[in-house]
Amino acid sequence: MKVAIISGSVYGTADEVARHAESLLKAAGFEAWHASRATLQDLQGFAPEALLAVTSTTGMGELPDGLMPLYSEIRDVLPAAWRGLPGAVIGLGDSSYGDTYCGGGEQLRELFAELGMREVLPMLRLDASETVTPETDAEPWLAEFATALKSFP
Repeated sequence: MKVAIISGSVYGTADEVARHAESLLKAAGFEAWHASRATLQDLQGFAPEALLAVTSTTGMGELPDGLMPLYSEIRDVLPAAWRGLPGAVIGLGDSSYGDTYCGGGEQLRELFAELGMREVLPMLRLDASETVTPETDAEPWLAEFATALKSFP
């Protein structure tokens, strides 16, 4: 199964988590692909059979600037080929920000729903005020994600 991983980061942490996810998914037998500044054309060229989004949150619960062009492009086009695909989101944030905690991840969950994708796991929330090793902290969830994808019809 071909898994595309998109990421958006402010300080690089979400991209590190995405690269780690790519390596773990490859080790689990998936054809995983990650590009931190991917375009819709890049994604469609890969022809994903599943999507994983990894994003930090900035400002008042927004997506990082580097991810906004892809997010906007996907929202404008809503690729029909992605309807029904399995997907999931890893959101990075800081719970001390209250209501905007992992707001970037929530925006991507909403986009996946608009696309008609099937969320195979609830969003993983990585809290910067509780962890200094988000890549490692994501590993159990990523193992569940891999299992969910393998059992996806």
